Amino acid sequence: MKTTLCYTIITMLDIKFIRENKDLVAMAAKKKHLDFKVEELIEIDDKRRTLLGNVEKRRAEQNQASDGIASAKTPDERAKLISAMKTVKTEMEKDEAGLKEVMKDWQNLMLRVPNIPDMSVPDGDSDADNVEVKTWGEKTKFDFEPKDHVEIMTKLGIVDFERGQKVHGFRGYFLTGDAVRLCFAIWNYALEFFSAKNFTPVIPPTIVRRINLLGTGYLPQGEEDLYKTQDGDYLIGTAEVSIMGLHSEETLGLEELPKRYLGFSPCYRREAGAHGKDVRGLIRVNEFYKFEQVILCEANHEASVKFHEELNRNTEEFIESLGVPYRTVVNCGGDLGLGQVKKYDIELWVPKEGKYREIGSTSYFHDFQSRRCNIRYKDAEGKMKYVHSLNATAIPTPRILVSLIENYQQTDGSIKIPEVLVKYFGKQSISQ
Repeated sequence: MKTTLCYTIITMLDIKFIRENKDLVAMAAKKKHLDFKVEELIEIDDKRRTLLGNVEKRRAEQNQASDGIASAKTPDERAKLISAMKTVKTEMEKDEAGLKEVMKDWQNLMLRVPNIPDMSVPDGDSDADNVEVKTWGEKTKFDFEPKDHVEIMTKLGIVDFERGQKVHGFRGYFLTGDAVRLCFAIWNYALEFFSAKNFTPVIPPTIVRRINLLGTGYLPQGEEDLYKTQDGDYLIGTAEVSIMGLHSEETLGLEELPKRYLGFSPCYRREAGAHGKDVRGLIRVNEFYKFEQVILCEANHEASVKFHEELNRNTEEFIESLGVPYRTVVNCGGDLGLGQVKKYDIELWVPKEGKYREIGSTSYFHDFQSRRCNIRYKDAEGKMKYVHSLNATAIPTPRILVSLIENYQQTDGSIKIPEVLVKYFGKQSISQ
C-alpha cells in the first residue's frame, strides 16, 4: 500500500477548519437537525494523524536503512541492516493496514460533516417552519367552483393516470395531446428566457458515476431516494449533479469565472421517504423534466450572496411572466440539506387546495461541493482556491402544469394559455 492512496479521496470541509471550529460545526449539525457528532470525527482524526505519522517515520527509517545497506562495508554489517529493515517494514505494513481501516471511518464521517448555515437562516424543524419573505400576485378567484388539475386534465383527455400506473406503477402517468404540446411550449420559452440571462444551455448525461453524487452531497445520506443501475451507476435527480461533474478535477482560470450553465434533463427520484405524501396527480412523480441554473464563481461570500439573489429572482421573473401567483420562503435550518449555506423555495398558488406548493429552490454552498468535486482556480495573486457553487430550479415539468392549469381554468372546463406561451403553443386555449 502506498500512503498517497489515503489522500486520493473526496475532500469536504477542511479538517483543520473543523478542528479549530468544533463548536461551529456542532451548531450546524444541531441547526440542520442532523445526527452528526463532531467529537467522534476528532477522535478518529487523532488516530489518523498518529498512524500517518508512524507510517511516515517508518518510511524514513526504511529509506535510511536502504542507504546504509548500499554503503555497508562488510557482509555482517549488511546482514544486520537488512534484518533491521525487515523489522521496520513489518511495523510499517502493520501501521499502513491500520491507517487504511481508520481512513474508511474517517472518510465516512467527513462525508457527513454539515456545511455551516448562514446567520440569516431561521431556526426550525421542517418546511412548516420556513419563513415567508415575499408574495406576488393576487390569489386567483373564480365565479364557479374550481376543479383540481387531475379532474380538468382527465376530462380534456390530456392525462392518463390509470394507464400510467399500469405501465410504471405508483406515481405513473401519461401526458398526451395538448399537455405534451404545453410542456414543449414551456421548455422552448424557458430556453429563450434563461438563455437571455447569459446562461450556456447544456444537455448533460443523466446516468452518472457514484462519485458525482458524493461530490454534490446527495450521497451517502440520500441513497434510498436514488435509482441505481445494475452497473452501480445512478440516474440523476437534477442536472446540477452532472454539471458539477463537468469541471471536476479541473483548475479553471480566473478569467473563466463565473461559469453559468442552464441544464436541461430528465430527472428521476424514487420519493422513497414520501410514499403516502402527495399521491394524487402531478405534484410528486418519479420521473420528470427540469431546467436547472448552475453557477460557479470566485470564492467570495459576497459574490455567492449576489448570485443567490440573482438566481432566485430569475425564477421569480419567469413565474411572474406566466402570471401565476407565488410566494418565496427562506428555508429554516431543519429544511436545509447537508451542504447548503442558505436556500429559498418558490411556491406557486394551487387554487383547489387553497395553498402554495413548492415549484423549485435556490441554494448556495460556498466551497462545500467544489472541495468534494475538486474544482479550483487561481486567484489574482496566483493562490489556488476552490470555486463557490450555486444552483436553482429554473422550471420543472410536469409539476408547473398543476398551478398553470388550475389558475387558468375556465368555467367551461377549458384552459386558457398564458400570453407568453401562445406563440410556442400555437393557440390560446385547450378545450374539448
